[in-house]
This record gives sequence, structure tokens and C-alpha cells, in this order.
Amino acid sequence: MASPTSDRAPLLVNYQEDFTDIRDPRETVKSLYTKEASLGCPRNSQSVGIDSVTVSACNSVCDLSRYSDSIVAIFVVAFDTRSGNIVEWSLPEDMDLEGVEFKAMASGSHTVLSDFIYFRKDNYYGLSCFQNMHVDSEVERGARMKSVGILATSYTALYKHMQFLENQVRHQLEIPGCYEQLLAFFSDHKASLPSRETSRNTLSVSSPLIGSPGTTPLTTPITTPSSEGSLPTMKITHPAGCFAQFINFFGEQIFTLWKYVLLRKRILFFSPPPIGVVCYRVYCASTLGQHEIFISTATEYKPFFYINVVDIEALESEVSYIACTTEKVFQEKDSLYDVYVDNQNVSAHSANLKTMAKINSMDKEKFNRLNNHRCAMMFRAQELGEELDDDQTFASFFLEQNNHIFQTLLDVSESQDKALTTDHMKAMGLDPIHDRQFIMDLVELYGIDVILMVDNPCCPV
Repeated sequence: MASPTSDRAPLLVNYQEDFTDIRDPRETVKSLYTKEASLGCPRNSQSVGIDSVTVSACNSVCDLSRYSDSIVAIFVVAFDTRSGNIVEWSLPEDMDLEGVEFKAMASGSHTVLSDFIYFRKDNYYGLSCFQNMHVDSEVERGARMKSVGILATSYTALYKHMQFLENQVRHQLEIPGCYEQLLAFFSDHKASLPSRETSRNTLSVSSPLIGSPGTTPLTTPITTPSSEGSLPTMKITHPAGCFAQFINFFGEQIFTLWKYVLLRKRILFFSPPPIGVVCYRVYCASTLGQHEIFISTATEYKPFFYINVVDIEALESEVSYIACTTEKVFQEKDSLYDVYVDNQNVSAHSANLKTMAKINSMDKEKFNRLNNHRCAMMFRAQELGEELDDDQTFASFFLEQNNHIFQTLLDVSESQDKALTTDHMKAMGLDPIHDRQFIMDLVELYGIDVILMVDNPCCPV
């Protein structure tokens, strides 16, 4: 029986620089699953061949038990030739998993051999691993497709179970109906199911956005995001340099996305399967707006990760989110989003946002400073004999940039004349003319009381 071992989860694409050591996404946590143990089902464990990594996953339940997780559900989703996507098995049995069968197995997944998907389900975050295996079965039309996934109160710890889920989806394809290891895993990792109100609070605390309601204002500035609590800790199993690839993929357009993120716009990334790579982009984009300046009117920015047509009704009431989809139909429903990102094409349908999409001289200068910042951090790491953490390096740049902008705006708002001048704009790294609309929208969004003194000529150069 063939298995899709040759098609590993894809790496981020269009990354031309060679300074980053790119590894397979699963290698990051593979060491957690190398104990010698048997994963075989007691009923028919000898009926198929299981590779050494899969065999080792049995002990992963004990190996990971030292972590404090908030896993509230585990499930298996299968594609049925008559019924479509179905939840084949789940725990706890009374957990509401309606719609998860369409989130855990992305639309169009039949075109790829494997994928992984981050998503949001009500007040919870989920991770699933999908595989598509050829079978000699007319009933299954030659293909068996399944996903194994978990739901948790936060996305920050989901990455730790990537390898386990990947091993288990292979196990479910090769030995259908054998759920013993999933049951044992859930028994060791399950959290007490919180009430609806409690789960909302848990989400807010477990993955805070600095400056969002519910976060504690910082009295001492943090100069590096390595300080605990300064960034949402989503060390998902990405290739080394995921953030670096994100920056290089979009180039100078990263500062167009940055402005949209600071303005808490509804941003939707589109891509055909595999979608796991694009879930990384959702995460990277969501970190662009991090800051440590407390603003009471700040709004929560919600990373929804993968969404599809079943989410349309819910999205109609959302005023701020960032997500990705494999459903091309979303492009036609522009009332559901403000910004649409198809590959490297970033587009918006409102006049104000279209204006911000144009890269100006200050955006180019910031991009150069970003690259210089990385080079400086690399030199410092080499001097200290340490390995450069690209994710933290790039995130620290945007953190400091955002801190400077918000602190400047608040200082001006507390001044006697409240006048935001051309010099202030330049000091914040913004173009006094071309970033005028951006700063106007920003102070309006956060309710910062300043008077913009920058001229707005009818024909800016």
C-alpha cells in the first residue's frame, strides 16, 4: 500500500536569499518523537509496515506530558465519497465540532499529498495534519484522505504536537479505526473545558497583543522581543527563517501590509493548497502590528488562520481579522475583507487603502533600515557566538518602529497645541505627504487627539 512519504510539507516559496538554513517543517520537533516504542494497533499492528518515526510516536504521549497544554478536543476527519468531509471520531463526545470537518481538511486538498492547517473554531484554535494516500479501492475511488487534529484555548502551543498529528494521520490511513493512541494522548493532555466566558478570557491572556484591551501597560520599555510576554509565542514548526522568507517574499510591500495591520484591517491571503505555508504568513503578518505602548482604545487583532465558505456568515460581523483561504470565491465577496493578498499581489478596494498601497521613498528607506538591522544583529550574534533568531530580529524592528510611532502620537496629544508636524512625521519614519492618509486613519482608529499640520497638495510629487 503506497503512502505519501515523498511529498513533505512545502517550504515557503520565492525565497531567493541563501543566508538562511531552510529545514523541513517537521524537523524542528522531530526530536520529541524518537523514543523506541511500538505504535501498532493491538488488533492488526503487523498488517502494514510503519516507519521508525511513526513507531516512535507511541512514547510521544509520555514525552510531551511535561508540557502544560490546554487541549480541549481531538478528532479525525475523513473524506467520504458519498457524504464529503465528515468527523469520523472525536473526544470528548459532547464537544461541538460543527464545521471543523471543513477547516481541518482544506477545500482542494485532494490535489496535494500532505498539508497542515491552523484554524480557529469558535473560541478555540486548531491544528490538523492532512494526508492523501492512494488505495486500490473502487469504493474509495482510489484515494483515502484524512486529517487528525486538536483544538486548544491558544495557538501558542499547538506546534509541539505537529509531529504526533502527522504520525497519527498516517496511522489512521494505514490502520483505519484504531484510535487507542489518540485516546491516550487526549487523556494525558486534555484541559478542563472552560465556560464560554472563561474561554474568551483565556484566549485573550494566552496570546495577547501588546496594547490590546486586557493587557497590562508596561512601565519600563522593552527593547527586545525576547523579553517574556512581548510577543505572542507562536514558535510553530516553520523552516528556519520563516519571518525572513516572509519579508523577502513581499519585499518593500511588507510596509504596505504593515500599515494595513496597524490599521487593523480585514486582511485575507489567498492560495491554492497546500495552505500550511500561508498560515505562516498569517502569523508573520499578525506580528507586524505589535507594540508595547498602552492605548485604552486599542482593538484586538484576530488571527483566524484558515477560513472557508462556512465562515462567511461569521465574517460578516467582523471588523478586524487576518486569515487565509483556498476558496477563490472570496475574491468576489469584497464586503468581507479590506485587503486581498494573492501570491505577491496586495490589493484593496477602497480609495484610501489603494493610496496606501503605493510604495513611497520612506517605505524604501525603512526596508533598507530593516535589512541593516538584520545585518547588525547577525554581526552581534557572531561576536557572542550565538545563533541568529531571524524571527525575533525582524519582529524587534517592527516592535521598536511601532513603539516610536505610538509614543510620538501620545506625546503630541499631551502637548499644549497638539500639533503633529512634518518633522514629527519624518521622525516617525513616515512620508509627510504620501503617509498623510495613513496617519489620519491611525489617529482616528485609536482616538488619539492630535491636529495634523502636514500640507496636502492637490498634486503631490
